Amino acid sequence: MIRSEGTRRRAVIVLQMLGIAAAYYASGRLGLLRQVEVEGAVVSPLWPPSGIALAALLYLGPRIWPAIALGALLTVISMSDGFTFWGLAVAAGSSLAPLCSFLALRAVGFRRELDRLRDGLALVFLGALGGMIISATVGSGVQLLSGGLSASQFWPVWWAWWAGDAMGVLMVTPLLLLLRKARLPGTDDRWVEGVALAVVAVGATVVATRSSLSMIYLLFPVLVWAALRFQLAGSAPCALLMSVMAIIAGTEGIGPFAGHSVLEVMLNLCILNGCVALTALLLAAIVTEHNNIRRETELACEELAALVEELTPGPPQGRRPGGPPSSWK
Repeated sequence: MIRSEGTRRRAVIVLQMLGIAAAYYASGRLGLLRQVEVEGAVVSPLWPPSGIALAALLYLGPRIWPAIALGALLTVISMSDGFTFWGLAVAAGSSLAPLCSFLALRAVGFRRELDRLRDGLALVFLGALGGMIISATVGSGVQLLSGGLSASQFWPVWWAWWAGDAMGVLMVTPLLLLLRKARLPGTDDRWVEGVALAVVAVGATVVATRSSLSMIYLLFPVLVWAALRFQLAGSAPCALLMSVMAIIAGTEGIGPFAGHSVLEVMLNLCILNGCVALTALLLAAIVTEHNNIRRETELACEELAALVEELTPGPPQGRRPGGPPSSWK
């Protein structure tokens, strides 16, 4: 019995690792569908594997890091001529970055529910913007040392690499963390409002990213609506939709991105996706935290009222409320 339980546990761990490695590789191939070249280096405006790697670590802990390393190595090999020392170094940097992000988040008491403002801030500044410095530095440094980049090309490539990895964390990780609480909607849920939000989000995103009239600002009222009414379950999918549609428009050079260079498009996408992610994540966290505080306050008031009612003495024996003692009769 003990041996079978141990074998089953090891089999589950192996399957989890293979699944994470496969998801990392598949999402990497998906991210490369909209790749751009910055100073001759191939980068992605949104790199989903970084978000998948951090979410896997938050769910399963640091023991899952070999799966991330395997997925990163397979992705690098598929992008290059085969297995090389430089490719191994890039894969090591891509594996180390989410691991450091996870350790930083764990050090500050990050909660996967993202129900506090501090958790949203930690994911943005420690998990995404801070941790992904490692992968960008290692990746750009390897290309510099291998002769693929000159010193003047290092910083543009570093910035583009960092932006893609950070956007992957900001857009993908919150969505994956939602899966823990995912459930089928009941008949009493806000179906009509949810469908209306989805239709408006798609329509506003298409107009904002494809119109030449610079109507990007249309995205933010939709995000506010999604965060206020549905919290992270509404704002995270909307943010990912807006980011993907903006990246498609940017790589095609249409709408507000027409007539700009690759670096200018990458800068605009980074600013837009960053603002969208910050609005969706932080506003949803604030609303969730406020709702939790309100529920806790209501529960405390109910418990206090029950305690007061229990401790309040009843009328003395032999007396009737508001009348003289029964012996006076």
